[in-house]
Amino acid sequence: MDMDERILRGRVLRFLRRPEGVGDTAAFELFDDGAVHVRDGLIAWVGDFAQAPAGIAVTDHRPHLITAGFIDAHIHFPQGQITASWGAQLLDWLNTYTFPAETAFADPAHAARMATAFYDLLLRNGTTTASAFCSVHPASVEAYFAEGQKRGMRMLGGKVLMDRNAPAALLDTPQTAHDDSAALIARWHGRGRALYAISPRFALTSTPAQMEAAGALIAAHPECHVQTHLSENTDEIALACALYPEARGYLDIYDRYGMLGPKALLGHAIHLTEAERDRIAETGSHAVHCPTSNFFLGSGLFDEAALAARGATSAIATDIGAGMSWSMLRTGGAAYAVAQLQKRSLDPFTAFWWITRGNAEVLGLADRIGTLQPGSEADLVVLNSHATPDLALRMEAARDLKDELFALLILGDDRVVAETYVAGKASKPA
Repeated sequence: MDMDERILRGRVLRFLRRPEGVGDTAAFELFDDGAVHVRDGLIAWVGDFAQAPAGIAVTDHRPHLITAGFIDAHIHFPQGQITASWGAQLLDWLNTYTFPAETAFADPAHAARMATAFYDLLLRNGTTTASAFCSVHPASVEAYFAEGQKRGMRMLGGKVLMDRNAPAALLDTPQTAHDDSAALIARWHGRGRALYAISPRFALTSTPAQMEAAGALIAAHPECHVQTHLSENTDEIALACALYPEARGYLDIYDRYGMLGPKALLGHAIHLTEAERDRIAETGSHAVHCPTSNFFLGSGLFDEAALAARGATSAIATDIGAGMSWSMLRTGGAAYAVAQLQKRSLDPFTAFWWITRGNAEVLGLADRIGTLQPGSEADLVVLNSHATPDLALRMEAARDLKDELFALLILGDDRVVAETYVAGKASKPA
């Protein structure tokens, strides 16, 4: 039975800011016997269970860990069925698998069926918010947001804009891209917990006229996010620059059409010049690290530290379907591996901050999600660190929270998610 008010009991972890290393325990709070007081879909209070308000029903999740729901900053709604499709590199993979799969989303019934599966997989993996590219078809956006609304989730998304270099069934025009997007913004942005993201796929699939249309949408709707792809693959960069010879580089294409700024989410952003990193920081734009996807397609290693050194903040994401896991835990573990290959270290506290509060901050939503602060939306995940035999074995030797979080990042998946709460409601599918 749905309850308007409840206390969730367990080991409660929330982040206050980005950790400055593995010893920075002041960056978070851990309540060993903690309580999250949820009321009318919001967090009313967090603290020690002994100090929790009396007379309220308690759901006891001990000894499990309760933290903010995971946030996935870059995912493709139509690509769930092509995850784990064998292929070459980015452009071949798009033509062989992605575009045929997306063509099917013209059918509202197919889009609705895939939306059910998509949201089930997010919630099984503890993901309570995502920013998704839908297909070019308005029907895909309708299915995406309708299912999100049914589940009460804080979701971002939008229809891709593509008017060249794709199959005819996936092409719109500058005018229809603009008009369809404007209608979808009017219908969905701010409705319930839905937020619209203006979504030109990337420079390769949009003509200058369509990029102008995207720029007009962005100027008319500064409340909306903007998402696209940037510098994932060296062949992609070469083609983008050939298609826009007047630009000073790939990032400059987007800059010329007014696409950069604090609401801009630039997927991948692997092969950047120093000037491009400077410009990302200067405009307050955000790169989005997609580590398992970059491994899968052999695209390269994202250099988060180089952007951070300039003051730029980056998000992290699964990039399903090129991504190899729906789990933000596994995604954080893969980011650790990327850092290792660059002779850097990503500690488990920072990785957990990144997949919760860090992504919320990049999205400009830390006042609503990702923090477990009173007044924010009650999206949480409950994690069982002994859920699998290998985790149980590892936890026998774990010495502290650092060991537990790292084990979850490297060995965890949907099996460790004991429950996912959306606006205070237990929502993990059976």
